Amino acid sequence: MARQQVIDAVTKCIEPVIENLNYELVDVEFVQEGGDFYLRIYVDQEEGITFEDCKKVSRAVEPVLDEKDPISSQYMLEISSAGLDRIIKKDKDFKKFADEIVDVKLYKAQSLGTLGKKKQFQAQLHEKTKNDNDQEIVSFFTEEGEKIEVLFENINSVRLAILF
Repeated sequence: MARQQVIDAVTKCIEPVIENLNYELVDVEFVQEGGDFYLRIYVDQEEGITFEDCKKVSRAVEPVLDEKDPISSQYMLEISSAGLDRIIKKDKDFKKFADEIVDVKLYKAQSLGTLGKKKQFQAQLHEKTKNDNDQEIVSFFTEEGEKIEVLFENINSVRLAILF
């Protein structure tokens, strides 16, 4: 099974369980590091996530994953907070974090107005919409107030910026 299929199957199994515990499923990763596979589940809630919250989620999702068995290979399960630099992936996250400063990574460098040609940049998140061709577009504002639009398919990641 392809990596994205594993992620989709796991998400389908565990999202209702996590929501039933009053947590938000932020992201699911299935990666191979060295010779080991890791299933990483990132959760959040308004008050933040503690170690006890991670244990609670782990105890709730382990039996579901064992029963549904969406992953054929052996793996290590990790439950974690989404972190201060949480990833923004879902449409509701783009709405929730509009106007926040974000770190953006693109798959390849592209021309971004006065920012020049960049593969990574920091800007204020504006919104995720669709253009006339029904393509998803994410728009940002630079520090100078210039609006930048990027095709969603060209974005590797959008994360909340940690500002000091």
